[in-house]
Amino acid sequence: MPETPGAPQRTRPSPRELTEGLAPEVVRAGPPPTPRLVGAITVRPVRPEGADLDLVHAWMNLPHVAEFFGQAWPRERWADELAAQAGGDYARPHLVAVDGAEVAYIELYRAARDVIAEHYPADPHDVGLHIAIGAPERTGRGLGPRIMAAVASGLFAADPRCRRVMLEPDAANTAARRAARRAGMHLLGEVELPHKRAALFVLPRTTADLPG
Repeated sequence: MPETPGAPQRTRPSPRELTEGLAPEVVRAGPPPTPRLVGAITVRPVRPEGADLDLVHAWMNLPHVAEFFGQAWPRERWADELAAQAGGDYARPHLVAVDGAEVAYIELYRAARDVIAEHYPADPHDVGLHIAIGAPERTGRGLGPRIMAAVASGLFAADPRCRRVMLEPDAANTAARRAARRAGMHLLGEVELPHKRAALFVLPRTTADLPG
């Protein structure tokens, strides 16, 4: 999850994860599902070794990703990060491909177990999304909104109890804010998180699922 570059290697749980006073239904929700997609955009879990690890590590150290994702870490730290996510119930890392070519990295997390839950009425099955378009040649071409919309649709298909998909880019990241709006997301406002000021967006399953 995005945090300060060069910070000490994280321990489990993630610094973003809420661990105290969780309602039983939040714990029972378990980890976020893998989106159920059909068509040109596909998603699969990341393996914390080999070619998957090499790809994520390389992308995260590219300037256009590192600027806002803030995780230009060594390969060994990324191996630990991906393994920690896969071994817990809070988050899951995935790779996104378009027409068979892998172009983006996403992290899905349970919003009710994240610091953003302190800023809106989170439902146990809400899912948060972090996204990085890794391939530099694919940036600025409308790919971000396509992926966001497809992943949200796939999450709703995979988990009928998922009411909302959340996004919280850095408030200064105008490209991410524009992409969120183009994906149909609603801005709930700017919020102060422990590591950044964020623009909190939501894509609800139905209009009735918009936070009041």
